[in-house]
Amino acid sequence: MTTAPRVESVPPPFDWQRWPETEAFLAERVRSALEHNPFAADLARRMAAETSTRIIDWVDHLVLAERPGLVEELGGLGYAVADDAYGVSEPSFRHPGGQFPAVAVARRPGGGPEVAAMALKVESIAAFSGANDLGLEPVGYPMGPYRFAKVEVAGAGTALLVVERRGYLGFEPFPSSWARLGRMAPHAARDAMAARELWQGRRRRFGEDEEGFDAVDAVLARVIERAGSTDLACHLVFEVERDYWESRNAAATVQKRRQDRLGLGWANHDHHTFRCSRQFFPRTIGIFERLGFTLRESFHAGKEAGWGAQVLEHPTTGIVIFADLDLAPEEAEDDFAHGFLPGLDRPNTVGLWVGLHGESLLDAGMHHLEAQFDFDALGDDLRAEADIETMAPFSDFPFLRQAFTRGERWPVPVHRADRLLRFGWIDAAQHAKFLAEGAIGSHLENLQRGEGFKGFNQKAVSAIIAETDPRRH
Repeated sequence: MTTAPRVESVPPPFDWQRWPETEAFLAERVRSALEHNPFAADLARRMAAETSTRIIDWVDHLVLAERPGLVEELGGLGYAVADDAYGVSEPSFRHPGGQFPAVAVARRPGGGPEVAAMALKVESIAAFSGANDLGLEPVGYPMGPYRFAKVEVAGAGTALLVVERRGYLGFEPFPSSWARLGRMAPHAARDAMAARELWQGRRRRFGEDEEGFDAVDAVLARVIERAGSTDLACHLVFEVERDYWESRNAAATVQKRRQDRLGLGWANHDHHTFRCSRQFFPRTIGIFERLGFTLRESFHAGKEAGWGAQVLEHPTTGIVIFADLDLAPEEAEDDFAHGFLPGLDRPNTVGLWVGLHGESLLDAGMHHLEAQFDFDALGDDLRAEADIETMAPFSDFPFLRQAFTRGERWPVPVHRADRLLRFGWIDAAQHAKFLAEGAIGSHLENLQRGEGFKGFNQKAVSAIIAETDPRRH
């Protein structure tokens, strides 16, 4: 096999590019996989009809048959050799500049279609198997780093796999690197479940937020210790955070139920949005960094908008965070993720939301989860099935389409409304309205990406931040 070249020129950090040729290459391979596997083709049809999603957004990796020039072609499409091989002398590739599935290149002595296998990501193989009446038996330990099962389809030229990942990028159900660290011991599954329950059962409501963040720090230390790695801890923590957010949002509950009909879970998540106070923003970022997140691009929406955001990404789980806060224009060039931020005389949209509902890491939970869908279909289907409306799109490009579902209105606790009135952040009329009617708390975000674009549209995000200001509803 030809030695796979590394990508020679990677775009500057966070200057996310569009990769239409790569998208077309992958789309053709997925089309071929569906042509050569009737169960996969029917599943793609059901995904579209029953969950408003596209099968390409569920692909974890493709296995392509080795052929002359393939490795070089992948390099030209922006793929680079990954650290984890697919098999002995069989390389895998990941795309550092775009949001695309991994690709493995494997020998196929018996011939057959170019796509030897297509693997779909799900939260639970058992749930997928039960939902589709398949009787699958996963390879790999329960709660393990990588588990897979093959869907047996008579006469299929392309194999269909379903995979679970927990803080691991490779393809070994029993990775030797984990075994050397003692992370494949018989009690590993028990420890992972215990770590998850620690985070799930933690207190979220405190008299003072500082006490709450102290408690988060203490619980997180125990979660990481019990999980045995920050990678697994990250996976477990965000699984719980999605559950908590979902429990407080009707649109999320409906859509999760739709995806669970096929046993998919939230494996199509795109990013998780946390709203934060200025006072505790550095502590929030510090907690994410303890889980292994690194900073990506940051945003400031301009002088009149009054907000900013720090994007973070986890290199192993691929989880992305959008952390919002009120931000003054002169602070945009500072390291606002780590530095001290003095209080403002009056809050802007994010600060008021936190004042009304609490910190996202504490009692409020996430402002929204953005997942990948068939954009037009989701809006139509949520309206038809559950009378859930979608707001006007705030991004509408061929490569990035975004819209919120109508906001979930949450009750506002009396002590929070009283404090905002006392601080002069709201007036008496707003105080009375928030107590009587509540305030917008959370959304499900409908997103469709194209051409592998990983970034965000700052101008459009600014518009939707302003549109969701609690004082406007």
